[in-house]
Amino acid sequence: MNEYQHHRTGTALATALVEHHPEDATQVGAAERLISAVDADPWGSVRPSLYETARVLSTAPWLPGGQTRVDHLLREQADDGSWGDGPAPYRLLPTLSAVEAVLAVLQREPGAGGATHRLAAAAARGLAALADLPSAGPWPDTAAAEILVPSLVAAVNERLDRPPVADLPHLGPWHRGSRPAVPGGYHAAAPEAVAGKCRAAGGVPLKLHHTFEGVARHIPDTLLPEADGLLGSSPAATAAWAASAPHSPQRQRAVDELAAVAHRYGGLFPEAAPITVFERLWVAAALARTGLPPAGVPTLRRWVDRIYDTEGVRGTPGLMVDADDTAMAVLVAALVDRPRDPAPLAMFDNGRHYDCYIGEDTGSLSANAHALQSLHAYLRHHPEEAETHRLVMGRVADWIIEHQQPQGHWTDKWHASPYYATERCVTALAPLRGLRRRRAIEAAAAWVLATQHDDGSWGIWGGTAEETAYAVKILLCTSGTAHNRALDRAEAFLRATAGTPGHRHPALWHDKTLYAPEAMIQAEVVAARRLLRTRHETEYLP
Repeated sequence: MNEYQHHRTGTALATALVEHHPEDATQVGAAERLISAVDADPWGSVRPSLYETARVLSTAPWLPGGQTRVDHLLREQADDGSWGDGPAPYRLLPTLSAVEAVLAVLQREPGAGGATHRLAAAAARGLAALADLPSAGPWPDTAAAEILVPSLVAAVNERLDRPPVADLPHLGPWHRGSRPAVPGGYHAAAPEAVAGKCRAAGGVPLKLHHTFEGVARHIPDTLLPEADGLLGSSPAATAAWAASAPHSPQRQRAVDELAAVAHRYGGLFPEAAPITVFERLWVAAALARTGLPPAGVPTLRRWVDRIYDTEGVRGTPGLMVDADDTAMAVLVAALVDRPRDPAPLAMFDNGRHYDCYIGEDTGSLSANAHALQSLHAYLRHHPEEAETHRLVMGRVADWIIEHQQPQGHWTDKWHASPYYATERCVTALAPLRGLRRRRAIEAAAAWVLATQHDDGSWGIWGGTAEETAYAVKILLCTSGTAHNRALDRAEAFLRATAGTPGHRHPALWHDKTLYAPEAMIQAEVVAARRLLRTRHETEYLP
């Protein structure tokens, strides 16, 4: 039974399962509570970002709470001197950000005694950790890393070259001329080259607002972009912009918004705020596919009524409209029987597949998978339009299959784990006919079966509930005895994980660094557990 068949069973099946199996009642309750919590949160459920917090500490010393941010950086430094989540390549950018911020504090407040020694020691350990990182990657495809990394290397070296930092003996060899270099794969001239294009165009395009801090030093005051609140929904970009912006009501609004975000996050900052549109769409899509509890349907319909836009949907204020969020709005609308015209997707069609946003450099498989899913879901309500969308659905499906890895999985730039991209692609291809598409799904399922951990989980850096949820959904699109054994083990793992006090989902999602959208992850896990229960429906339905 695929996810669309699950959806068609609707709330009647959900009610029957509640009556006949207490565990499913628990999952229905979890879904209802999650929907209510997301609906009540005006910010979105995501942890603070060390990268963003360090950027604000460095460029906005006038913002209250600086000592909280300093303490956070010192507390979060790893034993090896680095900062950040994930394996070594992912730690490059947050470590650069933290080192530069600590040096900025030392430069502003040289002082003496224990505080200076502690900060200088943290910076020295961070610099040593940078020297120990791979010299040439491969580096993860995180947002604007090509400008953020060389920009921060230059900023770190400038700090090291200027007194009082240059004279601090606590920095060890770093105060005697040793300097971090731009790692292989990045180019020192990239920030200036991008800024040069902005100067030639007479302004900073919207595409660069979210990562404006990477070019801010190269943009003259006369070409600063306009900000209405946070620039590009990013605290780091906003702080860099406010450092150069003249005093004005516009700047004050940005400063007030930074203060509001700091208040929400206890003096720290996430990579984007608020993320409510993005969060609600992903939560709604995950839960609606499993047969929503009746109490949640009106809320999801209200969300989609507010979010869908004929001009396209943006994930957060200040970002560009994009195909990913637009497709998810169309998908959720169809899943909750509020079908909306997929016409806004046409602006992203490049003739081969969908660009995630106008001016995109590298295509997104998950965004195209979401677009394909949304068109299929929409056609369930409007089958008379099948001919209109048939050609684009066919070529997007072909493009997705062409990018399948030899091992059977897919990868994507918005997530570190191939299980996310693979589940999205399999779900998009599952309702479509054709031998090639069926073989692609079977290859993905074989890869999933081959990569299950001994404890029943899946994950690229160790088993996680999130990645296990994606793997479960992939296997549920196919069938077989081996699948059932793997799913039984996965169900046991998810049940055990759900009972672990204080469990935190690891950061696997890509923005500038890794982050973990908690509510979205939890929705995927709840959905997977409900789907695992519904596969047993014949065991307890009358």
